Amino acid sequence: MSHATATLTQVSPKLLSRFDVAGPRYTSYPTADRFVEAFSAADHGQALAQRREGPSALALPLSVYVHIPFCESLCYYCACNKIITRHHSRSTSYLRYLAREIDLTTAQLGTCQTVTQLHLGGGTPTFLTDAELRELMAMLRRSFTLAPGGEYSIEIDPRTVDASRLRTLADLGFNRLSFGVQDFDPEVQKAVHRIQPFEQVSALMAQAREIGFDSINMDLIYGLPRQTPESFARTLAQVVQLRPDRIALYAYAHLPERFKPQRRIVSADLPGGAAKVAMLSESLATFLAAGYAYIGMDHFALPNDALAVAKRQGRLHRNFQGYSTQPDCDLIGLGVSAIGRTGATYSQNAKTLDEYCDHLDQGRLPVVRGLALNRDDLARRAVIMALMCQGQVIFESIEQAWLLDFRSYFTAELEQLREFAELGLVVLDESGIEVTAQGWFFVRAVAMVFDRYLQADRHRAKFSRII
Repeated sequence: MSHATATLTQVSPKLLSRFDVAGPRYTSYPTADRFVEAFSAADHGQALAQRREGPSALALPLSVYVHIPFCESLCYYCACNKIITRHHSRSTSYLRYLAREIDLTTAQLGTCQTVTQLHLGGGTPTFLTDAELRELMAMLRRSFTLAPGGEYSIEIDPRTVDASRLRTLADLGFNRLSFGVQDFDPEVQKAVHRIQPFEQVSALMAQAREIGFDSINMDLIYGLPRQTPESFARTLAQVVQLRPDRIALYAYAHLPERFKPQRRIVSADLPGGAAKVAMLSESLATFLAAGYAYIGMDHFALPNDALAVAKRQGRLHRNFQGYSTQPDCDLIGLGVSAIGRTGATYSQNAKTLDEYCDHLDQGRLPVVRGLALNRDDLARRAVIMALMCQGQVIFESIEQAWLLDFRSYFTAELEQLREFAELGLVVLDESGIEVTAQGWFFVRAVAMVFDRYLQADRHRAKFSRII
């Protein structure tokens, strides 16, 4: 079965309309909305201990995510777990609680576990002072072994960073940066309450390259208030001029009933479906013409970037941070609301700072919900991740891994996929399933067919829309 390379194809408005539905992004399966409170801190502790006691625990790669929830100002589009404050003393206290969580985690997991991937997200990780960032990295190095050549990344708000801070980050071992840009248009920036001129970002990126960071990612969002296909085309041209190594292009999900900051966005200012489709099509055309490889769904990378290399070699994976070059590995989530994965379990920490701190004050891991995956979950996760990352499922590989007959186990799903095949979105044959070039636009919809929970639950408004 040959793997189709995703290229820009003409997608009919009818097809876009047919699949303009809400659906998960599949950074995990089952998705985080399926986590249950019956999964406790004790269950998480047991999963950590089981990893420690495994025969090759120290050899297994490990990823660590640290959530820093603080931001100095509110971006109206934001759906992240954050705390808006100008009181930097709050981060001093937060670091003390992070230290407690790390100690409780390593008491179960063991110290010196090898970490090949570290990501600081938020909020705004650069809310922390240089001294606090040094303290945090020292805490992590005391408890984990950061492997040479690992991926160590941090999310950057260009408004909170200068060349001196970038040098500090490099000195601390960070080798990858992610710039939150969203849009360069001044009117759009004003509408979402995030003013950061192109010149400011351009200067910072030049300084980051001079310092020698391995990879720079840029986040963009289409579908924001006051955006038009014409204004976003200007942003795209500016992005191509800056030439980040990776680009993450997200569709804005307007869910004001769930995310309070979004209530400040004027709904009438939001672009319609046709305009959003035009922005997506223009983005694909612009980035592909500029030499970027299409990684899948919402990610692009320059051909020599590790992400593009992993895609070509079939080594792409997906975790809670999106597409990744790292092996399919356990993830330790630290901080308020952080999500982790250990063995066949998922866990999530308390979502409010008060509850997070209260658990730690009582000497307990701050996990408040999660999920222990059963065999069906694991088999379906393997299928969904193969679709999302490789764009294909080889029946034999799933059958050997999970001791099942694919065609009989997934009879209903394969029947459902026949419609996708008729529409030219997938190719079905005796050996497996392959997503076509056109199908990459709708890979989330293809994956949704195998989501047992979603198929049983038609109330999907809690998810962002696919287009």
